[in-house]
Amino acid sequence: MRLLAAALLALALAACALTPLADPQAPGPLSVPDYVAPIPLKLAAATSREFPAPEADQGVAVDGRYFYPVDNTVIAKYARTSGELIARWVAPKDGLVRHLNSCFEDGGRPVCANSNYSETPHGSSVEIFDTRTMAHVDSHSLGMTEEGSLTWFDHYRGGWIAGFAHYAENGGVTFKDHTFSSVVTYDAQWRRTGGWLFPKAAVERMAPYAASGGAIGPDGLLYILGHDRPEMYVLAKPVMGPTEVARKICTGG
Repeated sequence: MRLLAAALLALALAACALTPLADPQAPGPLSVPDYVAPIPLKLAAATSREFPAPEADQGVAVDGRYFYPVDNTVIAKYARTSGELIARWVAPKDGLVRHLNSCFEDGGRPVCANSNYSETPHGSSVEIFDTRTMAHVDSHSLGMTEEGSLTWFDHYRGGWIAGFAHYAENGGVTFKDHTFSSVVTYDAQWRRTGGWLFPKAAVERMAPYAASGGAIGPDGLLYILGHDRPEMYVLAKPVMGPTEVARKICTGG
């Protein structure tokens, strides 16, 4: 019985050896197509309400009851329903805090992106305030930042995602223009973990400046605001490569 099984196995192996394998489809001549970036969807936004706030020169943070306009060394607190001014924090011009660019409310604390703009070399810090008293309560310095000036940041995957700006004009360095602006990710201790370049579709429209505000939306996409144009750009993480992908461009009315 064992001899018969061995003989059958030998015949099967011989048949397999004699059976030619089907050749896979041979590739044609090499042809590498040019990359075509997806065309961003263009949307329009309409203003629903305005509040007079002289401090709103750089950005505005919002929570459930108040909004907090920001201007370099000033943060104010206004009631969302009435627009009444509640409190204001003011620091000396050209002092320890020079350029508060944007903030967001985080558990009862406005946390703000600060830089030494328009000085060089670039230095940046995170400044933290108390929403109840509007007192300054904490600071985390990033020191000299080769990435540029910190303009915005947000929570991201247990750490942080942040935008850094280079400028082709005032506040820039001669060897890096606005195209060197980028997005950087960090862990919870502000140790760099990665990053991306801004897509050309957004860079060209923000020139000669960079993104002045940014946040991760509930859909996981990155929403950034330019410097001069009343526009918002919606960016997606690329499936490969170091450059974000522009999904939408929204122009304000």
